Amino acid sequence: MLETQDYQCPYCGEPAEAMLDLSGGDQEYIEDCPVCCRPIIFDLRTDGVDWTLDVRTEND
Repeated sequence: MLETQDYQCPYCGEPAEAMLDLSGGDQEYIEDCPVCCRPIIFDLRTDGVDWTLDVRTEND
C-alpha cells in the first residue's frame, strides 16, 4: 500500500513529496533532499492503515 506525503526539508525548508510504503510496517530510513542534497531521516510509524511521518536532520 503506497501513500504520498508532502514534507519540508529540515535543512533548507523546501517542500518535497515522499512515497511511503505502508506494507513494510514501521521504518526509519535516510533519503537525500531533492533540492539541497543533505541527508534527511524519515521515521515512518504505521499499523498498515493509519500512519505518521517525522522528518529530521542527522543531528536531531
